[in-house]
Amino acid sequence: MYPISSFRVKFLSFPIVLAILTATAFASARGEFERTLKVSGNVNLQVETGSGSIDVRTGNSSEVRLVGHIYANDWFGGGDAEAKVKKIESNPPVQQSGNDIRIGHIDDPELKHNISISYELVVPASTELKASSGSGSQTISGISGTLEANTGSGSLKISDIGSSVRAHTGSGSVEIDGAKGSVYARTGSGSIHARDVAGGFDGETGSGHLTLEQTAPGSVRAETGSGGLELHNVRGSLQAQAGSGSIRADGEATGGWIVHTGSGSVQLKLPENASFDLNAHTGSGSINLSHPVTVQGTIGRKEVRGKVGSGGVPVEVQTGSGNIMIE
Repeated sequence: MYPISSFRVKFLSFPIVLAILTATAFASARGEFERTLKVSGNVNLQVETGSGSIDVRTGNSSEVRLVGHIYANDWFGGGDAEAKVKKIESNPPVQQSGNDIRIGHIDDPELKHNISISYELVVPASTELKASSGSGSQTISGISGTLEANTGSGSLKISDIGSSVRAHTGSGSVEIDGAKGSVYARTGSGSIHARDVAGGFDGETGSGHLTLEQTAPGSVRAETGSGGLELHNVRGSLQAQAGSGSIRADGEATGGWIVHTGSGSVQLKLPENASFDLNAHTGSGSINLSHPVTVQGTIGRKEVRGKVGSGGVPVEVQTGSGNIMIE
């Protein structure tokens, strides 16, 4: 029979052994590289990273400056982290052919495993950008060319873009503050907030609130699976749909408006002298109108069909359960 003290010694030594094994198994390393690339004229830039953030802002018109922040670990057989970092530092994933620049493309499969590279870039304003990350947030501002930003998981923060914008994230919020072209925005899970959009808008979120502040005429399509829609200064056609959530929209219906929600209230605000053909229905709720309606079909608490003013473009409003207010 063993003494009790011997069992105590063995038991106390286990956490120490585990800590040593963990430290050995999960070693990590960090590194960094910098480059300055000379350019002349419009820049066509592509940036990609498997895991890491992307930050782009504008600066000198004759160069692209970049800093790459490397993080590597050898978790679960990921290899020598320190060796991987040194290899990337000595030969960064940067390719240039005149004004065409590609950053982040790695062919070596060993350097794709357990590696994260985040990029900070200062680029000329006259840049057209395509940025993609497997997981990581992106912040992009000031470029005058078209922008395409994609991330599997992470937020997108975009501002002062001089052309069209395409923004997509699998999970995360999308914020767009200033775009002089059309905007296409998607998120599987997260909110979308777009303001100062000077063109058409097409936005969709699986779950989350969507807000738009438009500044120039253009068609609008906005959809959310669960969450509300808030659409301001819409001047053109409108398609707004929510699986469940309230919808508020104001502007001028110069094209047809179709506004549907499965459950939630709908509030539309149109000019006092607006003319349109109204078709409004609620399954459970009431309809309130501040515009006089010339009845063509029916008018009641739950359904209204008729002309407002002299009639014109169709305005269709429907909710499964909720009130409808048109003012």
